[in-house]
Amino acid sequence: MSQPNENNFEFGVIQDSLGQSMGTAIPNRALMLVCGGIGSGKSIIGQRMSFGMTANDVKVALFTTELTTRGWLEQVASIGYYMDKKIDEGLFHLISSFGVIAEPTEETVTLLDLLDSPASKEAEVVIIDRASELMPEEMSGKDLLRILRRFTSEGRTLILTIDPDEMESGVLRDMKNSAEILLDMMTAVVGGQMVRTVGVTRFLRAAGPVTERIGWKVMPEMGFIVDITAVA
Repeated sequence: MSQPNENNFEFGVIQDSLGQSMGTAIPNRALMLVCGGIGSGKSIIGQRMSFGMTANDVKVALFTTELTTRGWLEQVASIGYYMDKKIDEGLFHLISSFGVIAEPTEETVTLLDLLDSPASKEAEVVIIDRASELMPEEMSGKDLLRILRRFTSEGRTLILTIDPDEMESGVLRDMKNSAEILLDMMTAVVGGQMVRTVGVTRFLRAAGPVTERIGWKVMPEMGFIVDITAVA
């Protein structure tokens, strides 16, 4: 029987070197924000973390607001992440706001509802993609952080993907100031080619060395690949 993950959650896999580039593990009881606009790569980070952590026997729950459960599984399978196997093994729980065949729920669901769900309470790492769409209205950043910190203090890490354009600036600023890990997804056109970079703005309690700028791309059947030609 594997030992519980008390201090950190490893996410390294043989397919890529992201683990070596980004601290080798995500600390337990942490808040991690992945910030970027449309098409910046927020979702692929959530997919890669799900794949890497379950490969290291970490129990993960992922909530998606953008794809059906079937669509999400088909998407990650196309890049070599066969997460249906992890569901069968009990290491991965996938929930979509669209259900299985694009039937959205009638009730308004917020981030707080997801944190209170059985799937979240049973997981070691909870990933919510796109959390900025689910923020509770008329709640201050400090009140929201109190709830998020209570959730992580129980031995879980929370990873939220955020589109800054969808959030009130004060709430986002409070969350960024508090997060142990802050990734900024950046894109640029260089020589007619799109260059994508993960900017590691903050990484506290890292278990290994952290590269501040990580170039990346996605390859069919290979998934997330660190692009050494794009690292600044």
